[in-house]
Amino acid sequence: MPTGEYDPDAVESKWHQQWLDDETYAYPDDATDPNTTFAIDTPPPTVSGSLHWGHVYGSILQDIVARFERMQGNDVFYPFGYDDNGIASERLTESELGIRHQDFDRYEFQEKCREVCADYEAEFTEKMQAMGTSIDWNSTYQTISPDVQRVSQLSFIDLYDKGREYRKKAPAIWCPDCETAISQVETEDHEEQSHFNDIAFELVESGREPDSDAVTDADYEYPTPTHPGDDIVISTTRPELIPACVSMFVHPDDDRNAHLVGGTARVPLFGHEVPIYEDDRVDQEKGTGVVMCCTFGDQTDIEWYQAHDLDLRVAIDESATMTDLAGDYEGMSTEEAREAIVEDIDDAEQLRDRWAIDHVVQVHERDDVPVEYRVTEQWYVDVLDKREEYLEAGREMDWFPEKMFTRYEHWIDGLEWDWCISRQRSSGIPFPVWYCADCDHEIIAEKADLPVDPLSDEPPVDSCPKCGHDELVPETDVFDTWATSSLTPLINAGWDWDEEAEAFTMERPEIYPMDLRPQGHDIISFWLFHTVIKCYEHTGEVPFDTTMINGMVLDENREKMSKSKGNVVDPDAVLDEYPVDAARFWAAGSAIGDDLPYQEKGLRAGEKLIRKLWNASKLVDSLAPEPVDRPDDLAALDRWLLAELDATIADITALLATREFSKARDSLRTFFWGTFCDDYLEIAKQRLDEGDDLSAVYTLRTAHERFLKLFAPLLSHVTEEIYRDMYDADESVHQSAWPEPLGIDADSEGGAAAMAVVGALRTYKSDQQLPLNAELPAIEVYGPIEGFADDISGVMHVDELTVLDSEPEVESVIADISLDYSKVGPEYGSAVSDIENGIEAGKYELVDDELHVADKELSPDFFEVNRERRYAGDGEMLEAGDAIVIVSEA
Repeated sequence: MPTGEYDPDAVESKWHQQWLDDETYAYPDDATDPNTTFAIDTPPPTVSGSLHWGHVYGSILQDIVARFERMQGNDVFYPFGYDDNGIASERLTESELGIRHQDFDRYEFQEKCREVCADYEAEFTEKMQAMGTSIDWNSTYQTISPDVQRVSQLSFIDLYDKGREYRKKAPAIWCPDCETAISQVETEDHEEQSHFNDIAFELVESGREPDSDAVTDADYEYPTPTHPGDDIVISTTRPELIPACVSMFVHPDDDRNAHLVGGTARVPLFGHEVPIYEDDRVDQEKGTGVVMCCTFGDQTDIEWYQAHDLDLRVAIDESATMTDLAGDYEGMSTEEAREAIVEDIDDAEQLRDRWAIDHVVQVHERDDVPVEYRVTEQWYVDVLDKREEYLEAGREMDWFPEKMFTRYEHWIDGLEWDWCISRQRSSGIPFPVWYCADCDHEIIAEKADLPVDPLSDEPPVDSCPKCGHDELVPETDVFDTWATSSLTPLINAGWDWDEEAEAFTMERPEIYPMDLRPQGHDIISFWLFHTVIKCYEHTGEVPFDTTMINGMVLDENREKMSKSKGNVVDPDAVLDEYPVDAARFWAAGSAIGDDLPYQEKGLRAGEKLIRKLWNASKLVDSLAPEPVDRPDDLAALDRWLLAELDATIADITALLATREFSKARDSLRTFFWGTFCDDYLEIAKQRLDEGDDLSAVYTLRTAHERFLKLFAPLLSHVTEEIYRDMYDADESVHQSAWPEPLGIDADSEGGAAAMAVVGALRTYKSDQQLPLNAELPAIEVYGPIEGFADDISGVMHVDELTVLDSEPEVESVIADISLDYSKVGPEYGSAVSDIENGIEAGKYELVDDELHVADKELSPDFFEVNRERRYAGDGEMLEAGDAIVIVSEA
């Protein structure tokens, strides 16, 4: 062992480079057996900035699994990718260069994206390698690379051929800031301050005469409109949509407003008339029971538009600016128009009321900008018709933790839209499609030609195969980034089209389905769900056997980290101060699926454990510098330690197999630090100081080597340094076999009792301010320690140890009586002080579980008796688990 203190900077950087140079974690070229392959479908981080602490946390958990499975004898496929074809990369480029994509030629902007992403990816790779993750850096990919573009376009063509995709001009969810369609999965609810506005429309004509018995205004704020010219009052949070109003609706069972159905109303300010229909989606208990329908304010407006074949009025354009349909409000933002329209409606005396509310709106998750609904032509993947199949596919996976399946289930249950996969962006993977300029027939690229870009590549035919027209128009849209990243299992497996065989094949079929999908819970509806859809449709199989869902990293106050709050943790700053292995120890403290607060005390605990392992290793090396064969007559304590270590190995193996990192970490640390270091090492040192002891030497080195292997997935660097120095200079601990049980029989009860006695005597010496090597003249022990007496005597410097055949005379005495003041106070009032004084003076009796004191009789629920065991003989009694120790008086 090297001398001196552990130097993490030198050790960690050395092994990072060594692992890279030796390709220690490369996936074997000859691996073909799916039964001995373990494939991890690692999440490709979005190239939107620098490495953040969430990346550190997630990658450490993945790496622990990879290292553990590798030591199980598996060929581990552990790739790494970058998701650099999405809007996040576009925004990064715009921010980094201070530009707007609209100001550049498409290909010029794409080139700028590639350059910016390449710089960030190089930095990201360097930092991931510096963390010592056991990634196979030969198995890397970028989602914008030509080979991945080919896979993505093949996926599109295959789904198209199977009838699982369609193009449709229809309302779509639209982000005005990004100026592109987005999918339902990219929206989230956001609470903001708004106003409800009660606005009067003019009734032009009723559908029929009102039923006088049904029309009553007693319980309503506004009178029911019955004659032309009366007010129809509606409530809205979005008055800027009034120019896009196309109809009004009442519920079929609303007797109060039934006469309006079939009539018309005049829209305030804009003057156009709209029909009044009935529909059971109206909430008749809300407001006046009459609502307006605009194209489009929300999902219900869209449903009405489609169900009733309504007109289309577009008052808001792709950038959330009012169109010419808005008249005097043209060119205003929606926020400006909202206030201006309300003001003008008020001036026209058609504003009946206005009040502030906290309002939940849907926003684009990338920028928190409220979404709009616009009629555009988009490509969709059919999803809604197979929700039950996708739900069943989720059930086929093992979920760690199991509770996360509920999120997947709830997402599918709440689906309202098919998956919109087209985006109106400057960068991304193009659709391999052209259209006939005359009949709009779709012309799909040939699989052999992929990847293609219709803007620069020729179509596969000279004229439309449907009508013969010779002008073909390229598709300008690109894929949603999730349409590509959802293919990572197939990308990694080398999925491709074989022209000769006319079938899809895989370069690495042994890794598909992949064994593990690790990811955050925030992208279950994004990445996991879409991966199930794509891979299930292409292969008929669920793409991974198990999924491991980690939580988010929170700040020390358990709040979500964000740049705006200033509570983001910089990984560079942390790893400048703490070893990587300390960060690994902290990350392993999570219960999988739960959010984990960043706390420096967790890093400091990791540092202490690293030092403890280093110093214990030096001591083992000095006490037992050379390995020895297993003696025929192992000492009882040695047998016990190795047997207990066997049990610990079994527990930790099971915990890591079910991804219970925190329990595995804490169990291993407790046994190593407490049982091995604090207890056994001291005993072994005492024995070896007194002479040769082959049993102790064998046990020390055997246990120590096994501890290094158990710690290896968690503390990857310090274990490598020690293992190479003490056990095998040529083989990495991470390529060694996970320890198997030795199968040694031992007196488990006796060893545990002996360790408890040693612990009790150590505490006794500390309490008496005695040095640990202070002599104890005599002790008596009641407990099953017969085979361990010499070890106890030696390490605790006991002159005479007697094992008692019978339990010493120990009596249970009352230490104190505590009152439940929540009951005693109300019941006894001013007499409480007398009760307290009686207990303090010992003037009380316990009679049939009742407390008789100060002339009062308290039932058992008014008090609690606290007892302690006391030794009535000579000396001081110590309790050591189930054993009893009597220390004789000097």
